[in-house]
Amino acid sequence: MKNTPLTTQSFDVCVVGSGAGGGPIAYELAKAGYQVAVLEKGGWYHEDDFKKDEMLPRRNIFRSKLKDERHVLEEPDGDDWSTSNTDEFWGGNIVGGASNFMSGYFHRLKPEDFRLLSEFGPIDGANLTDWPITYQDLEPYYTKVESVIGVSGKIVDHPFLEPRSTKDYPFPPLAEHPIAGWFDKATKALGFNPLPMARAVLSQPKDKRNSCEYSGYCGSYGCRSGAKGSARAALMYDAHDTGNCKVISHAKVFHINTDNKGNATSVDYFDRQGTVHRVTAKIIVVACYSIESSRLLLSSTGSNHPDGIGNRYGQLGKNLHCCAGGTGHGIFDLTKFTDAQAEALKVRGPFFNRALQDWYFIDDKSAFDKRVKGGTIDFVFDPPSPTADANGLKWDDNNNLMWGSAFKQRLKSHFTQSRDFKFEVFCDWLPTDNCHVSLDGSEKDKWGSPVARVKVGFHPHDLKVAEYVVDKGVQVMKQMGAQEYYGNAFTQPTSNLIAGGLRFGNDPKSSALDADCRVHGTDNLFVTDGSFMPNGGSVTPTFTIYANAFRVADKIKQQIAGHS
Repeated sequence: MKNTPLTTQSFDVCVVGSGAGGGPIAYELAKAGYQVAVLEKGGWYHEDDFKKDEMLPRRNIFRSKLKDERHVLEEPDGDDWSTSNTDEFWGGNIVGGASNFMSGYFHRLKPEDFRLLSEFGPIDGANLTDWPITYQDLEPYYTKVESVIGVSGKIVDHPFLEPRSTKDYPFPPLAEHPIAGWFDKATKALGFNPLPMARAVLSQPKDKRNSCEYSGYCGSYGCRSGAKGSARAALMYDAHDTGNCKVISHAKVFHINTDNKGNATSVDYFDRQGTVHRVTAKIIVVACYSIESSRLLLSSTGSNHPDGIGNRYGQLGKNLHCCAGGTGHGIFDLTKFTDAQAEALKVRGPFFNRALQDWYFIDDKSAFDKRVKGGTIDFVFDPPSPTADANGLKWDDNNNLMWGSAFKQRLKSHFTQSRDFKFEVFCDWLPTDNCHVSLDGSEKDKWGSPVARVKVGFHPHDLKVAEYVVDKGVQVMKQMGAQEYYGNAFTQPTSNLIAGGLRFGNDPKSSALDADCRVHGTDNLFVTDGSFMPNGGSVTPTFTIYANAFRVADKIKQQIAGHS
């Protein structure tokens, strides 16, 4: 393909990506009156495009196609490493990015998460560090996200509550599932502290967005009502409506150009037909998901950046981290309960907004030789998936294919006589030298650029912590009266909760970005997706990505104003 730009457009700010990291930049800068271009590799879909249909899986519609580009994956295989091609890590190529498909569990990080090394000490083989900012630096932006994005919930006083500048969330809690009370009673009997879980889902209408419809199709699905706080629904429409934000969809960015001082000058991208275009800007912001952001900076070589922009000390792509943890289930046999209890279990739609953080910090000398970071347990009902469930039930316990009356009875039992209740555990995935992004030496995408090579080694400490917390989740399922209960900790990388790779810090020898998320060695290139995070905390990272992006937006506005 020819890489000579056919057209050039100029803006004040160019943002690559429109998800939780890019959306706040576009929103804030456009509202401030600056001319903003947003380059999004996917399309711009709207509420009517998101069907409540199990047979419309998001990966086939809204994600990159394997035939176009894929990652080369290296993962542990005994004492060695195995290599394969994968499209596992595509969170969402669409305006609004992966935030369109999140479940919206919105937990803040805690102050200790910002000083992991100081608080808990070094761990051999882990690249732990403290953040260059504090919780108090980010707290006003957590509050801003709750209001702008729309977070519903109820603050209760508990031993693990973070410091807050507001007394409660701006929107009241969503409708609760009838068995939430069972959970509260069971966990209190165990001596635990049940927490109502905040969600980035509107319980009341906001601006042009409707409130939740309680369809059950939430996590992994696009929101048809606009209630979910995706960057698309909450930010990008408003940014566009200012008249100052131009969203260019189906724009595959492949290179950031720099001047003789090493500063970013422009961005080159392929349009849908494979034609190259260029956008010049005073400020360029990269927010295209941790792996792809690292890949873009590594690919953007120049006279002052021969190994990629900001890679003087080899920090691009380093210290990638996923989300350690596990999952578990409680299977409730409806025939073992009263009619009223069985009917309560059958209810679909309302959320089961409950979490436990009793082991966010673990001080158990019988399990660990010192106080360690632990995890969060979120309890959920999965979205309806009858086709997938039925397909999985066709094999018996001996892996033989079932049919006829036996299969019919099994289907009847599953869909009418039992209910599956799930928990998800989130723990820190410690950054190590064996988890990073580089450019592959042979595999290229359809545009001719090297694909990302992703090495995903994990630290044994992660698994030990996850197993400890998973066991607590299983204990809750048993106490609630489930007839079957089990859980599993995992070491496989999560496909949709990737962060790090371009960590921020004060020392360019150990970080890729400065405290304002500006690429070291440049004056005007920022990264605002989850790449900046030195560690992910023991919660899902989207809330923190949003908050930090709003913080960096303020830094960018100050910088532009200072140069005017």
